[in-house]
Amino acid sequence: MADAFDVIVIGSGPGGYVTAIRASQLGLRTAIVERSELGGICLNWGCIPTKALLKSGEVYEQLDHLKDYGLAVEKKAFDFDAVVKRSRKVAAQLNSGVAFLMKKHKIEVVEGFAKLEKGSPAPTVVVGDRKLTAKHVIVATGARARTIPAIGLEPDGERIWTYREALVPKAAPKTLVVIGSGAIGMEFASFYRALGSEVTVVEMMPRILPVEDEEVSKAAHKSFEKRGIRFRVPASVKKLSKTAKGVALEIEAAGKAETLEADVCIVAVGIVGNVEDMGLEALGVKIDRTHIVTDSHGGTGVPGLYAIGDVAGPPWLAHKASHEGVHCVEHIAGLKPTNLTSPIPGCTYTTPQVASVGLTEAQAKEQGLDPKVGRFPFRVNGKAIAAGETDGFIKTVFDGRTGALIGAHMIGHEVTEMVQGFAIAMTLEATEAELQATVFPHPTMSEAMHESALDAYGKALHI
Repeated sequence: MADAFDVIVIGSGPGGYVTAIRASQLGLRTAIVERSELGGICLNWGCIPTKALLKSGEVYEQLDHLKDYGLAVEKKAFDFDAVVKRSRKVAAQLNSGVAFLMKKHKIEVVEGFAKLEKGSPAPTVVVGDRKLTAKHVIVATGARARTIPAIGLEPDGERIWTYREALVPKAAPKTLVVIGSGAIGMEFASFYRALGSEVTVVEMMPRILPVEDEEVSKAAHKSFEKRGIRFRVPASVKKLSKTAKGVALEIEAAGKAETLEADVCIVAVGIVGNVEDMGLEALGVKIDRTHIVTDSHGGTGVPGLYAIGDVAGPPWLAHKASHEGVHCVEHIAGLKPTNLTSPIPGCTYTTPQVASVGLTEAQAKEQGLDPKVGRFPFRVNGKAIAAGETDGFIKTVFDGRTGALIGAHMIGHEVTEMVQGFAIAMTLEATEAELQATVFPHPTMSEAMHESALDAYGKALHI
């Protein structure tokens, strides 16, 4: 049958399209269903276009420091429309790249919204007037921005934005309030501040970037304030409303009521899984707070039905979705799949950048471990000094009993390009002895990684 497959993947984000490619590589006849754009939110409206915007903001902001490098320009200016167009062009390039990969791997792309009906050996996938059958169906529908209409936290496309509206505005707002200080909120705060917007970030937790190690969180707060970003932390949001000229945000901070006024507000208070109207509940799929409950291989408990990525719960990261998808389809194929519990790094592409993997110092203590902690600042790293990028540090956390690396936390220039070194080390179950014996190239900022591992055991050489 033309509409019979071995594997059907619903959703073509980094989880879905990577899963489909791996399925095809394993010789499984594969289809992928996408209701909107190939590449999903990440490639089109998330990870990739935001990084293009952030790069423009970073370069523009660096113009203020040209004198430090013995350089000068006659006039500093930006074309906001061109900045946004470049971001969209980057997204379009990657979207076409996914289309090429689908064609290369002979994966059938089915356009439309997928609904699931009872079937055997897996649920039937209904897309428009087509009924697709498969031995295995993998849900990779991702998630979307969380809104709270009851207190006005709902986008209107003009003054109240989620990440989607924040990517394609007509102009940079003069004043901006960001609700939420996670990666999404802080990245947009960082970008718009770089272009001159007056930015205030409101966070209900006791500190910004609350999932990060506390030392990194505090250092980030200090760095962002130096760049002119204001914070209300902790603060509870009572109501967001429109005014004649913009928005008014009613908050309570330190026991006092306050109203923040701005041209625009960005709502970045989390995400919800895309689980509606697919027929999941009728099949018996368990859903917990908008996310599909799965087992260690992505199984939902419904025969032949799996779920991976953001729709299957935290951490809500593109690379986690890809990793889960590969694991899931290799399990389906009867292979010994990749380790699902491999350490998952997290990255925030602000200025300065933040990256981490594994346990924080506090989490290690909560788990009854005896952490040995090392730190090394970039201010004494030769490459950082030469580059004028001395802000930040690297912190490593080892198990005092075994010497195993159990966590690494970084803030500074391009640390998102360094954290994978620690992720590899943790995946290979490296100890302090192996990291200390590793030869790091000089001069590089990565030498701070080595020094941090040395410092945990009182052996740091350059401080």
